[in-house]
Amino acid sequence: MSASLRVVTANQRAKVAVETTASLSERVQDLQAEARRLARAHIDALRASLLQTQRIAEEIAGGGEAYPPGVRDIARRLGEDSAARAMTIDGIVSRR
Repeated sequence: MSASLRVVTANQRAKVAVETTASLSERVQDLQAEARRLARAHIDALRASLLQTQRIAEEIAGGGEAYPPGVRDIARRLGEDSAARAMTIDGIVSRR
């Protein structure tokens, strides 16, 4: 079977083009909004991981003689750095 053909006027063609453009721009806006939501969720996961790293590092840093001195020192610095990075992320996200 062949598709039926019909005559399309210039006005009809222009109307279809405008509708298609509008729907495409709406779709682009929807996709951009979804990308922003996903990015925010990803940032939240990173921040949560940094805070968990901070907690574990502080436990090791304060763990006493059970942990080697070099490991305790690295853990102390990592805990401080993780907390600072999480706060930096908070500041950046709050400006948006």
